[in-house]
Amino acid sequence: MSSDTPSLPPSAFLTSPVSTATAMGFAAQQRTRIKVCGLTREQDVDDAVRAGADAIGFVLYAPSPRAVTAQRAGQLASRLPPFVTPVLLFVNESAHNVIAASAYVAGATLQFHGDETEAQCWTASGQGARPFVRAARIPLGAAGAEFDLVEYAHAYSRAQAILLDARVEGYGGGGQSFQWSLLAPSVASHLVLSGGLTPANVTDGILQVRPRCKTLAVDVSSGVELDGPDGKPIKGVKDAEKIHRFVAAVRAADAYLAETPHGNFLPIP
Repeated sequence: MSSDTPSLPPSAFLTSPVSTATAMGFAAQQRTRIKVCGLTREQDVDDAVRAGADAIGFVLYAPSPRAVTAQRAGQLASRLPPFVTPVLLFVNESAHNVIAASAYVAGATLQFHGDETEAQCWTASGQGARPFVRAARIPLGAAGAEFDLVEYAHAYSRAQAILLDARVEGYGGGGQSFQWSLLAPSVASHLVLSGGLTPANVTDGILQVRPRCKTLAVDVSSGVELDGPDGKPIKGVKDAEKIHRFVAAVRAADAYLAETPHGNFLPIP
């Protein structure tokens, strides 16, 4: 599959007559929020903000190759302009340590990506003093159909959103995507699509998942990382050009959906 930003055919925007005002109103309501995660460098924070990211993620999980300390996260987050949200990712961390780390990053949203229970998430958030996102690890392949996302979202109903990632060895999606088409058709929650997203596939991911939930955001990490000499992403080092192409692909999906507000989607070649 090409890594170029997907181009929507002109016919994709001709499914039904939609006034400019209607399309703009729908687009404003449904704009897909974008989080770029796993940042470790000042220039990458600045590049993501320039590209139009809504949130910047910092990994506070020491075994991760993208990990930073809470102090470092605070330094990087201090570069963010108003209305760009810092997100702190934790894996099975104690409530005490989560609260202590959060003190370094004003206005941060918390992301729990391990085996935390709902009660543990609530306690670590200071009983809701900070908003939090709970990751759901979706099995790869056909097994994804067995994951009860409706029940999971209900169990974590106090989360601001449920983040969908692929279940792989360890924590985090490992740059792999689960089968989006196997998700429950209707989930009364805000969702964040993650796991193996790239500039080449994020448009399709949005078109498949957006109709299933209240609102949809996307979360990218390895898909916008700089390629090393071996052709593999350099973990924790972002590529500004890839970030811009990713954002453009998200906006292409939003524009397409603005022209099909009732879900009469045409297949995109």
